[in-house]
Amino acid sequence: MEWQPDEQGLQQVLHLLKDSQSPNTAAQRAVQQKLEQLNQFPDFNNYLIFVLTRLKTEDEPTRSLSGLILKNNVKVHYQNFPPAVAHFIKQECLNNIGDPSPLIRATIGILITTISTKGELQTWPELLPHLCNMLDSEDYNICEGSFGALQKICEDSSELLDSDALNRPLNIMIPKFLQFFKHCSPKIRSHAIACVNQFIIGRAQALMDNIDTFIESLFALAADEDSEVRKNVCRALVMLLEVRVDRLIPHMRSIVEYMLQRSQDPDENVALEACEFWLTLAEQPICKDVLSGHLAQLVPVLVNGMKYSEIDIILLKVNEAVPDNEQDIKPRFHKSRTVTLRHEGNEAEEGEESDEDDDDDDDSLSDWNLRKCSAAALDVLANVFRDELLPHLLPVLKELLFHPDWVVKESGILVLGAIAEGCMQDMVLYLPELIPHLIQCLCDKKALVRSIACWTLSRYAHWVVSQPPDPYLKPLMTELLKRILDSNKRVQEAACSAFATLEEEACTELVPYLSFILDTLVFAFRICYFFFGFLPYCEPVYQRCVTLVQKNLAQAMMYTQHPDQYEAPDKDFMIVALDLLSGLAEGLGAHVEQLVTRSNIMTLIFQCMQDTMPEVRQSSFALLGDLTKACFLHVKPCIAEFLPVLGLNLNPEFISVCNNATWAIGEIAIQMGTEMQPFVALVLNNLVEIINRPNTPKTLLENTAITIGRLGYVCPQEVAPMLPQFIRPWCTSLRNIRDNEEKDSAFRGICVMIGVNPGGVVQDFIFFCDAVASWVNPKDDLRDMFYKILHGFKDQVGEDNWQQFSEQFPPLLKERLSACYGVFCTASRIRLVRITGSSSLNSFHRC
Repeated sequence: MEWQPDEQGLQQVLHLLKDSQSPNTAAQRAVQQKLEQLNQFPDFNNYLIFVLTRLKTEDEPTRSLSGLILKNNVKVHYQNFPPAVAHFIKQECLNNIGDPSPLIRATIGILITTISTKGELQTWPELLPHLCNMLDSEDYNICEGSFGALQKICEDSSELLDSDALNRPLNIMIPKFLQFFKHCSPKIRSHAIACVNQFIIGRAQALMDNIDTFIESLFALAADEDSEVRKNVCRALVMLLEVRVDRLIPHMRSIVEYMLQRSQDPDENVALEACEFWLTLAEQPICKDVLSGHLAQLVPVLVNGMKYSEIDIILLKVNEAVPDNEQDIKPRFHKSRTVTLRHEGNEAEEGEESDEDDDDDDDSLSDWNLRKCSAAALDVLANVFRDELLPHLLPVLKELLFHPDWVVKESGILVLGAIAEGCMQDMVLYLPELIPHLIQCLCDKKALVRSIACWTLSRYAHWVVSQPPDPYLKPLMTELLKRILDSNKRVQEAACSAFATLEEEACTELVPYLSFILDTLVFAFRICYFFFGFLPYCEPVYQRCVTLVQKNLAQAMMYTQHPDQYEAPDKDFMIVALDLLSGLAEGLGAHVEQLVTRSNIMTLIFQCMQDTMPEVRQSSFALLGDLTKACFLHVKPCIAEFLPVLGLNLNPEFISVCNNATWAIGEIAIQMGTEMQPFVALVLNNLVEIINRPNTPKTLLENTAITIGRLGYVCPQEVAPMLPQFIRPWCTSLRNIRDNEEKDSAFRGICVMIGVNPGGVVQDFIFFCDAVASWVNPKDDLRDMFYKILHGFKDQVGEDNWQQFSEQFPPLLKERLSACYGVFCTASRIRLVRITGSSSLNSFHRC
């Protein structure tokens, strides 16, 4: 017999559902306790599905809430559901997928998907055929409800659907979905595209077999009146550009024109999806050929997208100026820490998060929006087109920068910062006028203008410090220090970041102003400690983090051994704890040693490094690197265990994990010195493979190059034989980064390796010359190393061969090497011999 509820029990459940919607905290707590009690009764879940699917006289929020509570129970307790209960729930879902209410249909779809993710796709064989068959129903509600459920299943189980485990149902599903691209309902059309889109990046074979039909169907929907359909069409084309650009090339002109239109779509969500196209295209070799004829149309579109929208401004409450308070120390949305080089400048809005000063601003705007995407696109395109971009940009840029409307002016400052890296060479002409204007903007009455001016000025810090100090460096430094004491905390943050960049660039140029700088910073720290006083809480925070990691690891082990008895841990807590420990290690420096001494953190790190979740490994490697820098005494005894694990994680398929592992190896190498020798073989081949891998992200390439250089510095005999395999990508990876300690140690390593194996650099010597020329102000002993190598090479090949070889050099490179190292004028002849003396490890540690 079919299960039927007891009337009294049903009323009790309904009463509980009503109470759960109360805003009263005490009532909510009582409901939670009651729910935990009721979960002890197996058929409680029958009552929940009954309310969702059968009680059509009840209000929709109550019915939907019943389904969402059931969904949570499925996530946590489904393995304990009696078979009869599970069967009843599944049948009710399938029988009611076409409920007249969109809210109920969506809730049932979520419930079906949650059940399917508990391994039920294999044990619920009728699910997919049933949903696919119901797509043909003439009842719109049934068709839409089934499509909604299928879309969620495709999102959550795309890999499983393309596997032999289910007999490859996509062979039927993909052609079925494509039929619905022409459906009369925009909602159905949107569902159909969204379902197929889930299989583009994974290159599902069923989709590849129908790729031309798919593309033709997308083109047919290009001008669809529904914004969701247009958004999904744009999303599909962006992903196809990444994985099947060969199929798009014949239509590329039309696609570019279409994306130009959609980048200006009145629906910002559509415009954002379209704007992603330019970011993806910039990574393709065809980018320059495809876009050269469209820059005049594209540049204004991107610039226009970089303005704050009216709703942004309202959400940011830009007219308020609220000082720091305790609420401001609440955590922001957390992502696992990825170690990047401090000199990195490839994010288009590194300081642009400094939006405003109300308590809610981090939650008010999404992390990724049209403004940020447009800025990032302009940044990467500036690196592709360089001087070709400026003629299209300069006329509009001057109007923006001096516009009376602060919103327009702010966007102009952002544009100027976005093009800094790619167009620097040609912007030099205009900087004597622009830099004073930007410095004036640091005093603007609008906080958003002040904060973006901080960021943009930091992008041009390299030029500023190369000029006479009075007109540029001194006023910039003065105003940035004032902004560190700004009444707006977001401006303070942007100013601190900008000043740190200026400090790296200026180095000894700041010595005459140290007293003023230190007075300002000390005052800022006093303000900070007066309001927050965090230092006394370091130890309890540290211990709390260690405890969180320990408990999470223990729970994971229990769940692995007894999945029917224990819940899986929420590893986000462990990731946040690991990253906070990294912050403490970085902030406290050597003072963290006493905290490490009283804990088992090294054992915990070793366990986290082997976790199945990439984000956990990513954060554990970041923490290992920070502790290596702060208190290597405690890391060193574990090196024999740590390094094999680090080597196994040099897998660029997991970019952030690989990046942090690479960085940690470099930090360990510097600390180990010659004792690193037994471990070089564990990591070197993988590092060389990564640096030669096409399409490797810039940050990973730079960290890999620096780590290879550091390994070569401490163990040149082991690394130098492989010079020919990595010298060219090594040089091109590091030629664009600023002078700093990381670059210094890496180049010392390459110089020592050339001394051991000079023949290894001969074929690519022009790349080494180019990399050397990227240095603005190397330390004296490093400059000597460069001098000896350059002149040794010139002397070895002879004057005639050198002249013939140097004809390949671009004029700027030849001019730079001549000015700094005299290799194109008469100089003493120096043989290319092994470099010793000033290149010793002790000398490096003193730097």
